[in-house]
Amino acid sequence: MNTIGNIIWLVFGGLLISIIYIIGSLLLFLTIIGIPFGLQTLKIGMFVLWPFGRKPVFMENASGFIALIMNIIWLLIGGLEIAIIHVILGVVFFITIIGIPLGKQHFKLATIALIPFGQKVISSD
Repeated sequence: MNTIGNIIWLVFGGLLISIIYIIGSLLLFLTIIGIPFGLQTLKIGMFVLWPFGRKPVFMENASGFIALIMNIIWLLIGGLEIAIIHVILGVVFFITIIGIPLGKQHFKLATIALIPFGQKVISSD
């Protein structure tokens, strides 16, 4: 079921969203100060590519002061807007009954887009 959901996800915008995240990562890698943020957008981009059957979880050993500061900077430079866009897309997909699984994936993506530092993506099976 996860494979079918991921294929439908790719057709209905998942591939485009992933490409946008990866391009953003590459642009962030051009600056030294942007490398940590580029790594996070790359992590999100790979998660966006195949979200069914995977979920973001907080790592217990990464809850330090640096992760907190980086998450605050992330929120200030665009993380909040990215999360809001995923929530809006989730609501739009929830309008149709067939889009509910895709909407759930957008809500899941909003959590990692809001606070990416200190999270990792694991298999939910």
